[in-house]
Amino acid sequence: MNDDAAAFDPGLVSPRPTAASVLMSEDFTAATVTALRHRLRTAVSGAGLVGDEGYDFVLAVHELATNAVRHGGGHGHLDLRRQDDVLICEVSDHGATASGLPVRLPPVDVAGGRGLWLAHRLSEGLLLTRGVDGVTATVTACLDAVAGPPVVGGATAEPHPPAEDDPR
Repeated sequence: MNDDAAAFDPGLVSPRPTAASVLMSEDFTAATVTALRHRLRTAVSGAGLVGDEGYDFVLAVHELATNAVRHGGGHGHLDLRRQDDVLICEVSDHGATASGLPVRLPPVDVAGGRGLWLAHRLSEGLLLTRGVDGVTATVTACLDAVAGPPVVGGATAEPHPPAEDDPR
């Protein structure tokens, strides 16, 4: 066996972690949660998560932020970052952590209680972490799973037909 073969063994190579790009990091309260959602939508779209997938991700994060306000002490903190082709959003609060964190759909006759379930269903993954300072809910979305415009005959198809005065 030569040295070159020993130097490269795919079974021994581990991928290098890549640095995450911070897209948003801000505190929020009940009074600012709507504005936060609008800024989040802009950041998510700018990262390339658009269409239904982008809308679902923003809605999932909004549910987590609303939960933080309602159950986590009236305020929270949002961190949105991109690592490779994954958007990662963490919503943290300082609420009590003694009670359970149900991620199940409550009975239809129960008002509320669907925020974590919705966040789980509308994202690629939901992770809940309880600590001494509160709860952190993390949702993810894969950017590479988002399909771009359809390709027709080697060219990108237009999403809308040309305007009537367009000579095409």
